[in-house]
Amino acid sequence: MISVAEARSVILENAPACAAETLDLHAALGRTLREDIVSHRDQPPFRASAMDGYALRAADTPGVLRLIGEAGAGRALGRALMPGECARIFTGAPLPDGADAVLIQEDAARDGELVTSPAVEANRHVRSAGVDFARGERLLETGQVLDAASIALAAAAGRASVSVTRKPRVTVLSGGDELVGPGQKPAADQIYDSMSIGIAALAEQWGAAATAIGPLPDDAKTIADALRNAVSQSDLTVIVGGASVGDHDHARPAVRSLSGTLLFEKVALRPGKPTWFARIGDRIVLGLPGNPASGFVCARLFMRPLLDLMCGRNPVGSTRLSQARLRSNLAENGSRETYLRAAIETDDTGQVWAKAAQQQDSSLLSVLTHAPALILRPPHAPAVSTGAVVDVLSP
Repeated sequence: MISVAEARSVILENAPACAAETLDLHAALGRTLREDIVSHRDQPPFRASAMDGYALRAADTPGVLRLIGEAGAGRALGRALMPGECARIFTGAPLPDGADAVLIQEDAARDGELVTSPAVEANRHVRSAGVDFARGERLLETGQVLDAASIALAAAAGRASVSVTRKPRVTVLSGGDELVGPGQKPAADQIYDSMSIGIAALAEQWGAAATAIGPLPDDAKTIADALRNAVSQSDLTVIVGGASVGDHDHARPAVRSLSGTLLFEKVALRPGKPTWFARIGDRIVLGLPGNPASGFVCARLFMRPLLDLMCGRNPVGSTRLSQARLRSNLAENGSRETYLRAAIETDDTGQVWAKAAQQQDSSLLSVLTHAPALILRPPHAPAVSTGAVVDVLSP
């Protein structure tokens, strides 16, 4: 067996690079930039009013000014202000040449075409050209993940499309004669297949384009054929289950039948010891345990950083541990690195607390809905009491 850190290192070393593609901005949310976004003009490209009111020359105030026109957003006045003149102006409108301040309408006294103004200092309520960003400024960098604000910034720079990393194509296979698909009628000795759907949902949640195929029967040829098809179409194939040592565990033999290479076959981990990883040609295959909690824990430990890297994100972020204080005692740990399903809460003082779920059986899926975080217990960690500080991996 190898350690969790060693297994993750092997996986990341073999991660295939996903190519770039060009997308319209409205389709680029959550994608990783493959280019810098540089502005080609100032924003705003002119001096603009920050308020509704009157554009004027500060040197003419206090005094009575003659109103000579109006400037609105997208509608410039069209001529310069002369001494003693002012123009009605609205927020975002270009400041006329000659004007250097805005008198807000609440402070103005208007009588027909005459406007009485108190003293107004120069540049009052005026946005300078380029105050948001300047021509030639790098607004967004290669490798940045696009959120709503960065998409809006790219749009403000005039970009209608951007170059981003293509979504990794992921196929999730699950198998077992004991499984039937949701919506079908199970026999008395069968259960519903939740893992092909659940792991595919995780892959989608972490940025992939995922397809779930299953349940497949416990048949060596069927599983090998499904694996061959998945590998031919996917950047990553995930096989859930079929990786133990029983007579019906066909996943790893299927890899070998396709001339694949198993890069590791077990991890010193609880839950999730049967996790494995392989290459078939230039494609990769990740084997996850079939027990629901084990599968989800190992997907969090290995599939998420893998997809981060494939999507162009830094995988360090998704594996970084935080700290919390325990709500309950924990017994000493055994020889394997252990991840306990836990609930996380923050109290009124900002202190983060972690409470390990009472039920840690690897077959329990329901626990993950109220205990989605993971408390890390190193090998041979001693027993700890309530209030002790532990390392936590967030959902």
